Amino acid sequence: MNYFRRLGFVILLFGGLLQAQTDLELTVLNLSSNQGIADVLLVLENEEIGYAAEARTNAQGKVTFSGLAIVGTYTATAKETDDFFESKVPGISLRSNYKSSVTVVMLPRADFALDEVIIKGNSATKINTVNSEVSATLSQSEVQALPIEGRDITRALYRLPNVTQATGFYPEAPNVAINGSNALYTNYMIDGMDNNERFLGGQKFRIPVGFTKDITVLTNNYSVEFGNTGNGVINITSRSGSNEFSGEAFFITRPGAVIDASSPYAQRDLSGNQVRDGFQRYQTGFAFGGAIVPNRTFYYVNAEQIVDLKDNLLNVPQLGVNETVRGLNRFTLLSAKIDHLWSDRFRSSVRVNSGFVNIDRQGGGLEGGVTFPSAGNSQDRNSLLIANKNIYVGDNFSSETNIQYSRFRWNYGRADNLNSPQVAVLDNLDNTIAVLGHPGYIFDSHENTVQLQQKFTFDLGNHTLKTGVDIISADHELFGGGNVNGNYTVRLTEAQVNALRGRGSALGVNDIPSDAEVLFYGVELRPAEFGARQTIFSAYIEDQYSVSSRLNINLGLRYDYDNLSKGGAAQGDLNNIAPRFSFNYKTSSRSSLRGGVGLFYDKVNYAIYSDALQQNTTDADYQAQISQLVSLGILPEDTDLNAVTFDGNLGASAEAAYLQGPTFDQLQEQRASVFSNERRILSPFGYDNPMALQATLGYQFQIDENTLFFVDVMRNESYNLFRIRNLNAAAPYKLDDPDNVVVRTPAEADASRPIPILTDAEGAYAEINGERVRGVARNVVITETGGRASYTAMSLNLQKEKGDDNYGYRLIYTLSRLMNDTEDINFRAMDSNDFEAEWGPSINDRTHVINGIVYFYPVKNLTLSGAMLLQSGQPINRIPDAAIYGTTDLNGDGRAFGDAYVGNSDRHPGESRNSDRLPWSNTFDVALQYDIPIGENNLRFRADVFNLFNAANLSGYSNNATQSNQIQVGSAASGLLVRRNAAAPRQFQFTLQYLF
Repeated sequence: MNYFRRLGFVILLFGGLLQAQTDLELTVLNLSSNQGIADVLLVLENEEIGYAAEARTNAQGKVTFSGLAIVGTYTATAKETDDFFESKVPGISLRSNYKSSVTVVMLPRADFALDEVIIKGNSATKINTVNSEVSATLSQSEVQALPIEGRDITRALYRLPNVTQATGFYPEAPNVAINGSNALYTNYMIDGMDNNERFLGGQKFRIPVGFTKDITVLTNNYSVEFGNTGNGVINITSRSGSNEFSGEAFFITRPGAVIDASSPYAQRDLSGNQVRDGFQRYQTGFAFGGAIVPNRTFYYVNAEQIVDLKDNLLNVPQLGVNETVRGLNRFTLLSAKIDHLWSDRFRSSVRVNSGFVNIDRQGGGLEGGVTFPSAGNSQDRNSLLIANKNIYVGDNFSSETNIQYSRFRWNYGRADNLNSPQVAVLDNLDNTIAVLGHPGYIFDSHENTVQLQQKFTFDLGNHTLKTGVDIISADHELFGGGNVNGNYTVRLTEAQVNALRGRGSALGVNDIPSDAEVLFYGVELRPAEFGARQTIFSAYIEDQYSVSSRLNINLGLRYDYDNLSKGGAAQGDLNNIAPRFSFNYKTSSRSSLRGGVGLFYDKVNYAIYSDALQQNTTDADYQAQISQLVSLGILPEDTDLNAVTFDGNLGASAEAAYLQGPTFDQLQEQRASVFSNERRILSPFGYDNPMALQATLGYQFQIDENTLFFVDVMRNESYNLFRIRNLNAAAPYKLDDPDNVVVRTPAEADASRPIPILTDAEGAYAEINGERVRGVARNVVITETGGRASYTAMSLNLQKEKGDDNYGYRLIYTLSRLMNDTEDINFRAMDSNDFEAEWGPSINDRTHVINGIVYFYPVKNLTLSGAMLLQSGQPINRIPDAAIYGTTDLNGDGRAFGDAYVGNSDRHPGESRNSDRLPWSNTFDVALQYDIPIGENNLRFRADVFNLFNAANLSGYSNNATQSNQIQVGSAASGLLVRRNAAAPRQFQFTLQYLF
């Protein structure tokens, strides 16, 4: 409580010294000479919030308006002088946490024999003349016109350059990748403040279309104000109210199979989980905003509810069960915002976002399953963000003080029967015929985070100095591990199975006969909650030097410290100093050349730290094994056993009658002698924060008032990327010749480890200092920061706004290549930590991406929009064929299971990582909407069709690596391509919307 009181005192202390949420630089140019015009009166107005301000241009013809609200649009007017006609630029829209630039061109009176000339809609309002930031923005109108499934904003992101749909490593992983990097490393923000689920990554609050003013993706070489990622930033500007009351109410339906095209493959819902038969979606919501006090206090409210209906099949012939089990997914998204202008210089805002996401696991399976409803469970992803922003604008400076509290709870398997054991039931032939009771594990993560930002901007003539401090402190607590009520595996006789027929889907744990044969009983030994506080301190300073009316130079320096970088070492990573440089040269009033280079540091992913705690132990046998690794020189001499080990989760087993198993308290003496296949430690080397060196060069050209062309060339070199090193790895065992494959047995591999793993009648053990110790692990792993990646790309963009025409469009072509030697925080080398052999294309690498959006307005009130996405194929990882070799674990190191993309299986002999490619993918989506005027309001009918031509795409869509076509058995030369999954077939979505 004292911690929060101190934060409250800081807010009061700085409340009167408040950096601008967004700035606008206006440059007035002489049309004839393309030079700046000094001492011109510029008037900036925004009727939607009653704003008006004026200032005179400096010697370079520039004026900066600081601390502007992002509500509505602005009009800039350069007033006439004795030598120039008046010029006006309307429709200037701003985004949060960015200094926008607009050029106003004035016509010399001497060049025109006219009494009056007023220029409107100046042609150079879109090019960036401030810096070399590589970014793209979708406006509110563009987002709302796009075909977007379920009003989910992430479905719009991959319409922007350098952003693609991602292949992740678990179902709920973020679904977009920037520059091909792992989607976990993207930094999500709302109004420039943190919106990251900090355990793994991705959004905390799933902000919907209805609360979005615009979306900006920063992909390369952006300001030092943004950090905590070596990848990119997705910054969403939230909606605000204005003097005009407006809003919407809507109903959306996805009818599903009754109208969609059929597919033999399961699809994914908005959470990333697979669904199939019986899937339907119903969505409703409303939003409205206006002024509480005109020109002074504004509000905006948004509420949306999504309900998915999904059917699974429970099919157990032995028990006479063949039933449909219905499940419900629920997404409740609530948002509200109040903006208040205390004076012309000082304003504040409060934003609240709250999300309740419940993903049902009702039992059964997509094509039939044996999990009964009694073992049903749900996944909860609940979020709360409360943000306060305070902005003060002085004569030559502006200030912003922000604070945010956020909460995120991720309960991955909330059991319907919380106090039940899990029971896996086998028949007399050892076929699994039922899973009952508890899901068998616990993963309940809580995160409470406080963020404090203090920013200042100083106007020093031709220099604009920006500086700030950002502190994010997150308290993590995880209740995880196995089932504290115990897990049973039982075998029933034929007579016992027959006696259970007729129970149907209601079969439960207590229906199993008490004399059932128990094959296994296990229980979690430490049902405890544990975690750590992660605090990231960031400070930055940046100078934007206006060398002339045509040239801007930006020099910035950022520093970050993440306390989790300490790991199990004596100190953390203290040298994260990131200089950045960029220039922007206005070659004409319509064009500019830009470029830059900079360093970008990432945060330490909390899951790295949490896994090292959870999969760890302080028991004497394990500490003896760690000491032996020190003696062998594998770990440093100064390794502190107490710093690298922790009492994490661990299970024990015992002989027991059915439902009579001993409790975890009664089995505590087993903890010291439990052998594990794998355990972790905190790294005694600490963790270097991942780092990216980025270089860009680009050119922009404003073709006409509404049409912009730009091209950017990018090169990113990334270092210190996360990966897993096995400290007790089996000796190298190369199998490069597919014509001479000799499989190594697990016993041979175990004998070759630095600390050999042996077996006797009592089980596995290691011999350390002449003693047999059993409480050890076959694999002892740490997270290391030694990975590398290299990204090269060129992006061509042509975009046109509607203007006075009846159409607009965006066309994007990206040519890229991403190579790396690690994909994920759990990536391992296939053979004995040989990461050099892992260098290859990334799982999300694409050579060609062609992205097109067209908006067409053929008649009044009718809008037709189409979105095209063409992509060359993603890589294929080729794994061994067990039918040929008898196993997929060719080197015998015991990792012939799980996700082939993070090294948990060998590759086919003679194949390098990601050595093959899937075919191209193509998707065409369309939306048709028609407005019927009802007084001053509109009733809108809308139909969205996704994958219009029903292409069977095997590549290029958001997917889970464990289910994708990117893992294939056999060599590339075999040509074998087993279709394990495919993107969604043609699907329909219908919307009825009332706009007022």
